[in-house]
Amino acid sequence: MAAILHVDMDAFFASVEQRDHPEYRGKPVIVGAAPDARGVVSTCSYEARKFGVHSAMPSRTAYRLCPQGIFVPPDGKRYHAASAEVFRIFERYTPYVQGISCDEAFLDVTGSRLLFGTPVEIAQKIRADIAGELHLTASIGVAPNKFLAKVASDLNKPDGLTIVPTEPEAIRAFLAPLPVTRIFGVGKTMTALLHTHGIRTIGDLQQTHPLTLQRWVGPNSAAVLHQLAFGIDDRTVETEREEKSISRETTFLEDTTSLATVRSVLLELAADVARQVRAARRYAATAHLKWRTADFRTQTRQMPLPRVANDDFSFRDAALQLLSGLLTGQNIREEDAPLREPVRLVGFGVSHFRDTPPPAEAGLFGPDPADTQAEKREALSHAMDRIREQFGAVVRIGTDACDKS
Repeated sequence: MAAILHVDMDAFFASVEQRDHPEYRGKPVIVGAAPDARGVVSTCSYEARKFGVHSAMPSRTAYRLCPQGIFVPPDGKRYHAASAEVFRIFERYTPYVQGISCDEAFLDVTGSRLLFGTPVEIAQKIRADIAGELHLTASIGVAPNKFLAKVASDLNKPDGLTIVPTEPEAIRAFLAPLPVTRIFGVGKTMTALLHTHGIRTIGDLQQTHPLTLQRWVGPNSAAVLHQLAFGIDDRTVETEREEKSISRETTFLEDTTSLATVRSVLLELAADVARQVRAARRYAATAHLKWRTADFRTQTRQMPLPRVANDDFSFRDAALQLLSGLLTGQNIREEDAPLREPVRLVGFGVSHFRDTPPPAEAGLFGPDPADTQAEKREALSHAMDRIREQFGAVVRIGTDACDKS
């Protein structure tokens, strides 16, 4: 069964303002035109919404409703940067991300369960990453299709997680008490028309005969409304671009100076990235390292792989080389040695994908040993994937284990 998440950031622009301006926290923040200017509210914090302020409202009206509100002009550059960070978190868990806006997206995590757990666990991890790393909150709906996931994400805002059942009868019961306005496409005109016929909830729609509905709204609208009333939606998550990179990163619960800890986490991240690349049936040509210290300074390094690859061993080798280059003068294999400064976050990723490995080179004395080694590494990595799928976690194999086989 498909597993779809709908992630909706909570009062996104206003939340970014409150995050970046501690003096705004807990207060009504209204992002948009100034209260004495012609213009509208772009968004507002939940504190402002208690006064009746909402998006698209004239700012002068918002001021009359909430004169104590803090009016701030939109800062598109900061919001875009925050949005990019949010979407990078999404892409740790699945390459199938359909952005609806800068603060909203559908994620298909059907194929991510082996790596990251159940859809609910994935949703919990995404919310935790957004909160822990970006100091923002998101509401997520977990469901078997896009319509249900969207409905669910709206039900428990802010900072909510709503899980839709998967059985048809349970889905029907989940939808029944909700107003018909929860169905996308049911605007003011359609709502008024349905209300004239006594249709106010999705449950009312469920009990209306399709032919009767056709007479009221026409055959096309009737067909869509009838399907959605029962939670039927066969739309897929559509990615608008080819995946450009796959990466994983970890923020430590406490800043650490332990090289052994950082090295171990980095190797596991490299293996996770390798599994995602294999799952996508791709090969990567470039590796990347991300490093953030306790004072929030971020450094990145990248290097071309000796040959395009998707195996754990090549990615771990690259991770260690990048780490060695970053920590110039420190032997990264001396795991007891402390780092020079505490580390907050470490990440590993790959990019420049290809669909096939390079063709094998036939040398004068037989196959190129590098080709043979690459084939062994990839075969062993696929074997470990199968073992994980059947038995769960697998003890990590050292980076040189394949070379000694």
